[in-house]
Amino acid sequence: MDGQLRVALVTGAGSGIGKAASLALLEDGWHVALAGRRQATLDEAVRDAGENGTRAVAVATDLTRPESVSALFDAVVARFGRLDLLFNNAGISAPASPLEDLSVDQIRAVIDTNLLGAFLCTQAAIRLMKSQSPRGGRIINNGSISAHAPRPDSAPYTATKHAMTGLTRSTSLDGRKYDIACGQIDIGNAATDMTARMSAGVPQANGEIAPEPRMDVAHVARAVVYMASLPLDANVQFMTVMATKMPYVGRG
Repeated sequence: MDGQLRVALVTGAGSGIGKAASLALLEDGWHVALAGRRQATLDEAVRDAGENGTRAVAVATDLTRPESVSALFDAVVARFGRLDLLFNNAGISAPASPLEDLSVDQIRAVIDTNLLGAFLCTQAAIRLMKSQSPRGGRIINNGSISAHAPRPDSAPYTATKHAMTGLTRSTSLDGRKYDIACGQIDIGNAATDMTARMSAGVPQANGEIAPEPRMDVAHVARAVVYMASLPLDANVQFMTVMATKMPYVGRG
């Protein structure tokens, strides 16, 4: 994409991993659309980008509503004219609870945000990427360590993250004929507000409460930029970025 405008769309961009990735992409010269539920939080992220924020647009979006996703992609095209990268990052979790005690509304909220939202964005991205010129683009899905190994009382989140792996593989296969690459980044214990409680102690598989190490979220952002920087004839299919000493390999 030498000399070409590079355009990225990041969901869940107002905080945490999404914000860090958006700022890192802007720093790398990308034009970035930041999508999330709260306009004020997105606007603050753009301000935090400083001068790089002139290459950003913030679009409040409800990823669970098809019409809102359509409006998001319309805004990207109106501002930038194309899309080269979609980072499906947005995600929520249900309250920690035994699986059998979860309400249907709690389960549905997680599925709709984590899986349906990513699916809708992927559909819209493929439609745009296969029709634009030059054709093609890249989709990166945030899978999480929970795409491999669950935490206690996390069934809805874990189920959606396992499903994300299936979406990644299907998108990677089905996108080939359109020059669309798709990969997944599985992140463990990045230091964000969502993981702050881990320093004090979180439930382990053996029933104990134990603190867990975290890593700087900037490492995740750099990994996303690396995946995004590859030419479309190369792809990171799966990458795991995690705090070295977190309980993952051998946990349980």
